Amino acid sequence: MQFDATGLSVTLASAEALEMWNRTIDNSLAHALATPATLARTLGLEPEFALGHAVKGLATLMLATREVLPISEAALATARRSASERPISSREAAYIDALSAWLGGSAGRAAAILEQVHVGEPSDVLAFKLAYGIRFMLGDRRAMLESSTRARVSCRENFQFTGYIEGCRAFALEENGLYAEAERAGRVAVQMEPRDIWGRHAVAHVLEMTGRPHEGIRWLADERTWEHANNFRFHIIWHLALFHLDQGDSAEVLRLYDEEIQTGATQDFRDLANSASLLARLEFDGVHVGERWEILGEIARSRIADRRLVFADLHYVLALLGAGRRDSAELIASSLLQDIERGDDAERGASAVPGASTAKGLLAYHAGNYDDAARQLGLARSGLQTIGGSHAQRDVFEQAYIESLLRSGAHDLAISVLCERLARRGGVNGYASRRLASLRGPALSPALPAAPETRTSFAH
Repeated sequence: MQFDATGLSVTLASAEALEMWNRTIDNSLAHALATPATLARTLGLEPEFALGHAVKGLATLMLATREVLPISEAALATARRSASERPISSREAAYIDALSAWLGGSAGRAAAILEQVHVGEPSDVLAFKLAYGIRFMLGDRRAMLESSTRARVSCRENFQFTGYIEGCRAFALEENGLYAEAERAGRVAVQMEPRDIWGRHAVAHVLEMTGRPHEGIRWLADERTWEHANNFRFHIIWHLALFHLDQGDSAEVLRLYDEEIQTGATQDFRDLANSASLLARLEFDGVHVGERWEILGEIARSRIADRRLVFADLHYVLALLGAGRRDSAELIASSLLQDIERGDDAERGASAVPGASTAKGLLAYHAGNYDDAARQLGLARSGLQTIGGSHAQRDVFEQAYIESLLRSGAHDLAISVLCERLARRGGVNGYASRRLASLRGPALSPALPAAPETRTSFAH
C-alpha cells in the first residue's frame, strides 16, 4: 500500500504503477487525451488494482452507448475478484459499489455513493469529479453546485488539484445562473491550473450567456491551452463557432466545422451533439450546409438502440432528420414514449417526458407542421433541464421552438420569447436580434428565413 498524489492510500505496490496512477488522476481532471493510456499502463503494471478497474468501468459508462456495457461489466467483475483476493480500503470498495449501482440502472445512486466517499475523504478529488460528471449527465445542476462548493471549501492548503475543483465550481455556478461569480471562479481556476479546460469552458459559457461574443473569441483564441485535451477540445471549438455565429460570420463557422470540429471527431455522442446542433443552428439562419448531414446521420442510425441518455437521443434525432432519415428519427421518438409508459427506470423516465415532446416537435418541424412543432417544443421547455447537458447545448431546442413560432405565425409569442432571450444576455444576441429585425421588416412568411431547398436541409 502506498499514498497517491491526493494523499490517500491505494493498494499499489510498485513505484512505477503509483506514478502512472498519479498521472491518471491529473489527466482525468484535465480531460487529457492521455487518460486511457495512463490508466491502462497502471492496470498493466498491477492487474489486481481493484480501484483502477472500478474507475475504468465508471469512465466507460460515461460514453453512454450500449456497446460499452460489456467493458464496464468486465471491469466490475475484475474489480470484485481483485478485492476478494487482497484487502482493499472501504473507500476503494465504495467505487466498486458505485459502478455496480450504475450498471444496475441508477446513475444517481452511483453519484451519491461517490459523493459520500468525497465527504469522508475531501482529498478524493477523483470521486468528486466522477460524481460531478454523472450529475451533469443527469441535469442535476444543484447537486453539481453543492458538491463543488463543498469540495472547494474543504480543500486543504496548497492542495495541488484546487484549480480543477474551482473550474468545476465555476461551471456549476454558470449553470445555476450566477454568471458574475462563475466568471471570477473560472478565470481563477485557469490561472491556478492552466490545464483546466473545464474552467476555461465555464468562462466560455458565461460569455455566451451574457452576450459577449467578442470577448469569447479572444478567450478561446489560444489553442495551446487545450492541446492536451481529449475530444473535449472539439467542444471548445464548438463554443468558438457559436461566438462567430452570433456575429453572423457563417463562413468562419463552416470553416471551423470542416477543419476543426468534424475532422477529428469521434463517434462519441458529445462530438455528434456538437456537429448536429451547429448544423441545425446554421440552417435556422438560412445557411446551406450541403451534404454535411450525411456522416452524422449514419452515426446516429447506428445509435438508435442505445437508449442510454435522452440528451444523446435528441441529437441523434437532429442528425437523422438533417440527413433525411425520418423513419429512424421516428423510432427514437417511439422509444422515448415507451420509456415513459414502462416506468421501470425513474431516471430515464423523468428525462424521457420532455425528451419525447422535443423529439415529436422536431419531427413536426421537419414535416412543416409548425403549429404542432411549437406546441410540442413549448411543452418540453420547462423540463428540458432533466435531459442533461448545458444551457448552451440545449439552446438548439429553444431555437427550434422559436423558429416554429415564427413559421406558424405566432409572432407575438415569438417576440416575447426573443425579448426574454435578449434580456437574459444583456441585450446582445445575434440570433434574437436578427429574428426581431425580420419581424419588424416585411411580413414574415412561413418559410422565412428560407433555407436552400435541399434534401438534407433541416430548416425546410
